[in-house]
Amino acid sequence: MASSKKTLLMTTSRFPFPLEKGDKLRAYHQIKELSKTYDIVLCSLTRTDIKQEWKNELQKYCKSIHIFKLNYLVILLNTFKIIFTNKPFQIGYFYQKSIQKKINIILEKTKPSLIFCQLIRTSEYVKNIHSIPKTLDYMDALSSGLLRRAENAKLISKFILKLEGNRVKVYENKIFDYFNNHTIISKQDKKLIQHPLQKNITVIPNGIDDYFYNYKNPNLKKTYDLVFVGNLSYPPNIESCTYIITKLLPAFKAKGINLSVLLSGANPSPKVQKYNTLGNVTVSGWVDDIRESYLKGKIFIAPLFIGTGLQNKLLEAMALNTPCITTSLANNALGGESGSELIIANTLSEFVDGINLLLNNELTSKRITKNAQQFVKENFNWETSVNQIPF
Repeated sequence: MASSKKTLLMTTSRFPFPLEKGDKLRAYHQIKELSKTYDIVLCSLTRTDIKQEWKNELQKYCKSIHIFKLNYLVILLNTFKIIFTNKPFQIGYFYQKSIQKKINIILEKTKPSLIFCQLIRTSEYVKNIHSIPKTLDYMDALSSGLLRRAENAKLISKFILKLEGNRVKVYENKIFDYFNNHTIISKQDKKLIQHPLQKNITVIPNGIDDYFYNYKNPNLKKTYDLVFVGNLSYPPNIESCTYIITKLLPAFKAKGINLSVLLSGANPSPKVQKYNTLGNVTVSGWVDDIRESYLKGKIFIAPLFIGTGLQNKLLEAMALNTPCITTSLANNALGGESGSELIIANTLSEFVDGINLLLNNELTSKRITKNAQQFVKENFNWETSVNQIPF
């Protein structure tokens, strides 16, 4: 029997499973919710081989899945050629003509009613399709994140990040006109897209599902004072880990207090891995059930000073009743109230005070965690968010 649903073609720059990166998590849950209304045709780029069990997970929600492995030599050639244009390097990285031809065939065969493009990285593949309504999910104001990283980078990295940040800023504005609708994760990021019709961008926040609520494991104990969770190869997360180890721990050690720390998440960079040699620090890498990492910490600490967007790690920790301390930058997209749903800290002394407060005042810690979970339940729901996507 033929489906009565409309067909929606979705493009992603990474295969949306497993859920170790923010873009994957967002795409996965959007696909899951959108599949209730649409037949999903998924077109995903990848640099790595995709396991069959990962495909099986997405096949629950997709009518068809098309995976395109990026050719490394073409990446090098395109990235070199892009130097002599004004386009971002990542456009050269992710765009390949051979993949374009295959996507064109899929478009002709499936005749989708709608196109949903995640990130500007995949926008080139569909930007010139004018007969089908298209929605672009910027996710974040990527240009601002790159320029913020450039401020603290050194020499050649600073030059490249600044160059790419400025190119992305121009491209974010230019690509706007190729799409009928536009979405982004937070009001904070919406304001950073430099387009005259910026006000028409729809804010679609991430959500939290029941997987994170009311999880209990009697065998788990709060074995670490501080825990940080995230993709440990992502520069803003690496900087957070470095701040915890090189700033916070010495501040407490100077007072005779040796805090224990868990750094947990996929693909720890060499810089993060070396912290495993410290007696009071554990770098776990990827874990099958990330909830256990959150719950092993007395405090979830997120000293995020670069990067933009809504931090899923904060939503997850709050849903799991782990008290959070983070920066104003990270909270801008979240919108929590300091002292009520979480603790805001921007200086070393503020982080130290916040840690002392939560470690030594159980009543305050419990009050904040209770408020935090309720705050997340009321404001961050995948079904509600996805239903607001403009098509």
